[in-house]
Amino acid sequence: MVLWHAPARYRSRAAGSRCAMPCFVYILRCADGTLYTGWTTDVAARERAHNQGRGAKYTASRRPVRVVWEEAHDTRSSARRREAEIKRWPRAKKAALMTSR
Repeated sequence: MVLWHAPARYRSRAAGSRCAMPCFVYILRCADGTLYTGWTTDVAARERAHNQGRGAKYTASRRPVRVVWEEAHDTRSSARRREAEIKRWPRAKKAALMTSR
């Protein structure tokens, strides 16, 4: 049996390591007006994936979506922590964040 080993660029890194590319936290506005928060290394590609139905299950039935806010992070772990923080916020606080920039 042959096991496939991912190239080094695809292997997970230690928490707190720098991203090969900048990591981003983003907020999407869905067609029904709801908001979706996620993280990625390529915001434009991720938006396309969501709009093609290959993103999150949540957005697949709420297309089209558009990016309304994004924030760059140096590390994957800081982007994921920020995503988790924003997901816990009420809608009004997310709206204030989006209009503050």
